[in-house]
Amino acid sequence: PEAVMAAERPRSLFALSAAAVSRSMAALERDVWALPGHLLRVLLPLLTVFHLERAEDAARRAGLSTQPIWRKLWDDVMKTRPPNSESITCWRKKFLETFFSNVLHGVLDVSSDWRLNDRHFSPLLHSSPHVSQLTLCNMLQGAVELTAEHNHRVLENLAASLQILKFQHLLSCDQSVRRSLVLLLHRLIHHGSVSQVSMYSWPVPDTVLLVLILTMSAGFWRSGSALAYHPCGLCREEDKGQSQESAQEGAERGCNAEQEGSGGENQKRPPKEADAHMNSVLSGPRSPPLRNPACEETSSEVPCGHTSIQEGSSSHCSSEQLSCHPVPQKARRRLKPAVGRKRRCLRRGRGHYADPEDLYDFVFTVAREDNSGLLDKTSTTERENTENWTSSSPGSPCTGRAGCKKKGPAGILSLKAAHRFRSVSTLELFSIPLTGETCRTLSNLLSSWVSLENLVLSYNGLNANISCILSGLRALSRHPQCRFRALRVSDVFSHMPCMELVRCVLSALPQLHTLSVSFDLKNQLEGSRPEANPSCSEAEIPESCLEVLEMRFPREPLHTAFLLPVLKASKSLQQLSLDSATLPCPQELGLLLEVLKECTPNLKKLSFHDVNLAEHQKEVLLLLQDPGLQEITFSFCRLFESSTAEFLSEIINAVKRNSSLKSLKLPGNRLGNHRLVALADIFSEDSSSSLCQLDVSSNCIKPDGLLEFTKKLEGHIQQRGGQLPFTQLRLFQNWLDQDAETAQEALRRLKAVCSVVNDAWDSSQAFADYISVM
Repeated sequence: PEAVMAAERPRSLFALSAAAVSRSMAALERDVWALPGHLLRVLLPLLTVFHLERAEDAARRAGLSTQPIWRKLWDDVMKTRPPNSESITCWRKKFLETFFSNVLHGVLDVSSDWRLNDRHFSPLLHSSPHVSQLTLCNMLQGAVELTAEHNHRVLENLAASLQILKFQHLLSCDQSVRRSLVLLLHRLIHHGSVSQVSMYSWPVPDTVLLVLILTMSAGFWRSGSALAYHPCGLCREEDKGQSQESAQEGAERGCNAEQEGSGGENQKRPPKEADAHMNSVLSGPRSPPLRNPACEETSSEVPCGHTSIQEGSSSHCSSEQLSCHPVPQKARRRLKPAVGRKRRCLRRGRGHYADPEDLYDFVFTVAREDNSGLLDKTSTTERENTENWTSSSPGSPCTGRAGCKKKGPAGILSLKAAHRFRSVSTLELFSIPLTGETCRTLSNLLSSWVSLENLVLSYNGLNANISCILSGLRALSRHPQCRFRALRVSDVFSHMPCMELVRCVLSALPQLHTLSVSFDLKNQLEGSRPEANPSCSEAEIPESCLEVLEMRFPREPLHTAFLLPVLKASKSLQQLSLDSATLPCPQELGLLLEVLKECTPNLKKLSFHDVNLAEHQKEVLLLLQDPGLQEITFSFCRLFESSTAEFLSEIINAVKRNSSLKSLKLPGNRLGNHRLVALADIFSEDSSSSLCQLDVSSNCIKPDGLLEFTKKLEGHIQQRGGQLPFTQLRLFQNWLDQDAETAQEALRRLKAVCSVVNDAWDSSQAFADYISVM
């Protein structure tokens, strides 16, 4: 310590071992951050992670950046190249977030590096405040660890910092693990800040586990769950603070005396008895009474628990107004399944948890009434399928019971009878097969999921079940507090032509801002079915708020007549992407450009991917001359497959005269060296171009061609007095490994001019892979 404090020469610090510095830091912590900047600069690399984290403010005040130190820590400890490293803005956060995940899953030993092995440093506790994204895998071991008593403070930190929760490669788990997951989700979503839940790669999903995650993400949970026996402290505090008010609200709303008595009685109970009595607490004042008008006319002896989520039923239950209170215990007891159906009774004792079968019954008996408005525009077949399902699912409605005069299915429990909590705004399901029953459950959850803004369904094998999902979204769109704005659907097979699906979605969801529809192949059962009814071009689509439209066709012809109604209804469209479409005749692209110019005056970004434009040079030039477009992408469009030098010259002149175009992306178009060099003339002295980004990835560019392009670009910069709007060049997957020395010189000189984004791509291996699949 004396050497540190008395050091006038920075080199004296190097004489100290890292361990000595670490041992000294506790004593010097109050004074060491007052050291001069040049001494602090030498000291920082010698600190452990614990002290480096605490030195962040002092380094900032001294004008020093710790980013290089955190980057070196990443290289030394993680020993991997992070994905998208060029987009990482804070290596401190990146390191600590990844460090947390690796320690949680047991893939990193803190004793492996002296900078991690500090007696003051608790790996999970000190890194958790920096975790905004967390992935749980396999048997959910991470959920069990995080809900353990000794990690209570870690979970509290995550509740404040975690935004994205991911599940990947899940396996079936036992009841104790599922209980831990319930508690984790409740804390992180219902009482935390998680806004996105994503699930990946689950080829054979455990239905109970999948539905559990979906229902809790939607803000629903029921009494009788693990929370009822291990009550959440936040829920308990709210219950105590609102129990009297709840009873008064219940009286004003006409609740019966028994319900009021339950609320008042619970208020007088000691804390432990109140916890055990949570199942009889009234719903909070922010939730309407849990009564179903559809059953008020039925016999009081045999009430029917209709399970519909009606269009306006959740208007009092927005994401900001979700109550944490369970349903009355007696009401739950009286809701019974059909006669003769065997079910286990809910276990009431402390220490017993909801049986998986009970959870299955709860979720899959969420049925819809005929008058709910949820299926009012769906086909008769879909209505019949729904009724057949509800009558055959576990915990089926009380059919054949005396006193149940109302039509429509009813289940033992309803989502109205469940807790209402905070819910997430983004749900993503990737490579998870969804059965008809799961889709119907998801549809019911969606119908009142007012906080949902983004839904991504990718490779779920939906087929005809997509109409069921749309039914739930249609009901959600009618809710006055609906925030749903983005839908992305992709799959292997398309159940209907791509354009037909787009029209169905926009008809159901006119307030949608982003729509992405993507399919690999046509449905094998479709055969040579016509693409669509020709009269569809005359169908009316309500005016929409659509701003982004992305369509990937399963090699379907692009008929402008079918796209016209969509574009006419989308006056606010700003971005259009067409992928893998075929042009049935040369005139189609010209018609499309006319339609775009006429119907979409706000269009700023236009993208074509894997669309053969080799014979459409005139249309390509017209697009490059369009004064409204700011970003144009021709990706793998075979632009120069049979072109002449004159066509390239016309492209360069068109871009030079277009002052509104900011980004031009030409990946996969066989530019080669000579065409790349010619593109440098876009920035000549007589150019009025404002082009900022140029993407020439996958264009067979070699190091010598890149060097020549760089030299020509430098010449234009000198002619323009050093001013150039060009800021970024993208060079992914080019042949720069064929001459490493020349490539390094070209990249070094380029980086002095603009930002260069490239990768370490092995062209020889890529060529071998290409030959192997030919």
